[in-house]
Amino acid sequence: MKKLFTILLFCFCMNCGNAQDSIIVISRSLLIDTAEINIGRMEGWIFKAGNEQSWANENIDLAGWEKKKPLELAVKDADKNGRAEGWFRIKIKTDQSLNDIPIGFKYNGWGATEVYLDGKLIETFGSSGGSSGFVNTNFKEYNPMHRLANPIELPPGKEHLIAIHFVDYVSNFPLPKQLKSIMFLNMNQTTFSKSLFSLTGPRYNAALEEKVYQHMILKTSLFAIILIITILFWLVSYQNSKEINLRLISIFSSVGIIMAFERVLWHSQTVDFKTLVITQSTQPLLIYLTMGLFPMILAESLQQMIRPYLKMLIILAVIAGTFSCIYFNDSLPFTIPFIIFNLISFAISSQIIYSSWKTIKGAQWSIVIGFCIATLSGCIVILIKSRLSFPVYIFLDGLTYLSIPVAYVVYIAIRFREIIYEVKENAAQLVLISEEKKTLITLQNEMLEKQVAVRTSELHQSLQELKSTQKQLIQSEKMASLGELTAGIAHEIKNPLNFINNFSEINVELINEMKMEMEEGNLTEAKTIATDIEANEQKISYHGKRADSIVKGMMQHSSGGSGTKESTDLNALADEYLRLSYHGIRVRDKSFNAIFETHFDNKVGKIEVIALDIGRVLLNLFNNAFYSTIQKQKTKGADYKPTLTITTTRLQDSVEIKVKDNGMGIPQKILDKIYQPFFTTKPTGEGTGLGLSLSYDIITKVHGGSLNVESKEGEGA
Repeated sequence: MKKLFTILLFCFCMNCGNAQDSIIVISRSLLIDTAEINIGRMEGWIFKAGNEQSWANENIDLAGWEKKKPLELAVKDADKNGRAEGWFRIKIKTDQSLNDIPIGFKYNGWGATEVYLDGKLIETFGSSGGSSGFVNTNFKEYNPMHRLANPIELPPGKEHLIAIHFVDYVSNFPLPKQLKSIMFLNMNQTTFSKSLFSLTGPRYNAALEEKVYQHMILKTSLFAIILIITILFWLVSYQNSKEINLRLISIFSSVGIIMAFERVLWHSQTVDFKTLVITQSTQPLLIYLTMGLFPMILAESLQQMIRPYLKMLIILAVIAGTFSCIYFNDSLPFTIPFIIFNLISFAISSQIIYSSWKTIKGAQWSIVIGFCIATLSGCIVILIKSRLSFPVYIFLDGLTYLSIPVAYVVYIAIRFREIIYEVKENAAQLVLISEEKKTLITLQNEMLEKQVAVRTSELHQSLQELKSTQKQLIQSEKMASLGELTAGIAHEIKNPLNFINNFSEINVELINEMKMEMEEGNLTEAKTIATDIEANEQKISYHGKRADSIVKGMMQHSSGGSGTKESTDLNALADEYLRLSYHGIRVRDKSFNAIFETHFDNKVGKIEVIALDIGRVLLNLFNNAFYSTIQKQKTKGADYKPTLTITTTRLQDSVEIKVKDNGMGIPQKILDKIYQPFFTTKPTGEGTGLGLSLSYDIITKVHGGSLNVESKEGEGA
């Protein structure tokens, strides 16, 4: 229809030779229904840069004016501040057929204009602010998004002068550098007009309102549907994080949300120019991303692989196509990169479907059908958009956007139904297997119970044997300590017995002498001899008691003692067991000699202890100390002097006994093991490994004390 208007319009145009002699004649046939005459694209316009109010008048000097259409303004017409300002003039004439027909005037640019008709200001769009060269303090650009046409009175049969003061600025966006109004028109969105200025017919405003309303309903509904589907996809993807295809379709739908939201913004009269350009610039990238993602989603869903070089080709095509659309400001569906990329994406997707054709089953068919619908509807919209009625266009546009997301919703629904069916089948098989296993388990349980009973009986018997063995080992340790005592006791008991024997022999001789003196009547000498005999008897009695105490001690040690705490002189006890241990060692090795150093605190006195148990502890410590010094003497030779030091100290509420030697010391790596039962560093046959374990229990559990060790390997403990 617009082409028809243009042909008819030129039939009425008259060219008279000078700059302002051309007159555009408008008849009723050009303004049928919603017709819009793009007068901004017609011949007859003259232009002059600058700003003079008198240029709105009819009769002015036209020297310096040039023929230029409004769309021919460019960046070169702007000053150093990026401000392009000037006046456009054109003459029009309406014939009698337009009598009583309402005509509208519409400005479709993003700058500011003041429109004069026959020298009178009839409309202002935005605010032009200061003149050229001044700082832009009062300039206010006009937002033409879906604005209605303003009525204009053009009495028929008369020539009219339309003079327009036009101000615009160069866009701040670098690709490409254009005036904002020119850039806006080149964006080729949903505006009716394709020129800066146009005249409209009587139904233009109603048609525009209806079309904008329908677009808003479509785009808003599309945005809401894609938003809900995307949220659903992300929730399902979160629950199934290992499914890469779900993550890809979630990203695909998220890109669709951004695209739908940007298209909603395009129908807002409050959107600013920067937002408009950004959304327009990102649309190509988002469209290319969706087309690049789809082959990958299709491959994952159909369990196919895209070769690495094809992935790289898709990425490069996305970058190149996006740059081309932004830089050249082309209409996306008709750019060569767009067509090439569509062919690449379609070819890869078709190859994936073809290679998977025999294995496609169940839910996967929904994806294939969605791909076919999206491809078909998209091609129709791109190729024959101008021939489609508006309802059909809306339907196909929505189908192009929604077919793939909806196909995946169907895919997920069918797939979950398949999974549920598979789970039921598996559950039925598991129940059958479970029944079989239940019978088998019952039989196995009976066998296990019998085996457990047998093993329990065996373990009980083994435990009893272990306890018996433990008692025997403890008794062996006691007998071992008794054996070590025996040699020392034998040495200790030998001394009093020698004294007893010696003094007994002396007393026999003294008694004979005393008899001889009495026979001779020498009573004084006899009394002296009797006194000596008495002294010897006292010594015999002392050493007899000493031997008796040693024997009693040995009997107590072998029997285990009374187990009750008694008041005991710890210093005497330590000294006695030190000597017993030393003499026991010397019985086995007569060449062994050691230096004793005793530091007994007289404040220790007598304390309540089980003397026999403490004696066993001291005996173990002394024996270990002497053993360590013997081992070191074997390596050091005659220059080494084995030394053992015992120290007692009275503390505030306890007594401390320290036993120190200069032997081999205890290696650091076994310090935490020395109190473990049966642990020993001695060769087999020389120790049971229970000495320190029993000693630790006696000190810590029986007497509430502590048994600690400090050692330096090679220096002693």
